Amino acid sequence: MAHPIINIAINAAHIAGDLMRQELHKVASIPVTRKARHDYVTEIDKASEEQIVREIKRYHPDHAILGEENGAEGESDHVWIIDPLDGTSNYLHGMPHFGISIALQIKGRTEHAVVYDPMRDEMFSASRGSGAHLNNTRIRVSARPSLESAIVATAFPFRQRGMMSAYTGIFADVYRKIEDIRRYGAASLDLAWVAAGRMDAYFEIGLKPWDVAAGALLVREAGGVVSDFDGNDAVENSHSILAAPYKLMTPLRKIIEPRWAKVKR
Repeated sequence: MAHPIINIAINAAHIAGDLMRQELHKVASIPVTRKARHDYVTEIDKASEEQIVREIKRYHPDHAILGEENGAEGESDHVWIIDPLDGTSNYLHGMPHFGISIALQIKGRTEHAVVYDPMRDEMFSASRGSGAHLNNTRIRVSARPSLESAIVATAFPFRQRGMMSAYTGIFADVYRKIEDIRRYGAASLDLAWVAAGRMDAYFEIGLKPWDVAAGALLVREAGGVVSDFDGNDAVENSHSILAAPYKLMTPLRKIIEPRWAKVKR
């Protein structure tokens, strides 16, 4: 039986997902605001976040919010971290690959998480110590024994394009050792797919807490390992992430860390 917090997050994600599906057919007329170069927000992002927060506040008006669009709201040991539309660029181009990411941190530790793919109606959920699920079915990370046959997800640092040359070095080093790489443009779904064993691993830089908070818990509860490029567990407070099954984590770190050490000099 799902934790009550998970049920709240699932209901909120469904409400936001319904909105996204309804509006996708008229995406060309949706108002868009530029937050920064190559980083945009739509009226759907804003409306989705408002609906999610409204649903949360129905049950927990004293909880704090950290949302991608409206920032921090309130002070509490309980903080909901929300990405109301992960994959905005995909959405704006009519590509049916985007998600909703909702996590609850209690005293700085992520305890509950939901990532919802409204186009496939796939609800990924996890509570600390209770495993990860996809539409109520338990999921596990890949059992791939080595990198040679691994499919790895990534994304380029669109918010920090000055790091592109350094990142392409990491990309090339990893690519030489694996079967192939995928780039879908929605970090929360990349992590959810690692948790479900569809992807063998995922790495990226230039991220925010709402990009990874929910997905990181999904991977960990599905039996995987998550850290930043320096080996730290608190990826929500970092700007890099590496998520993989235990057997693939060490060889991936051996590839990434030497190149990353040069970037930081």
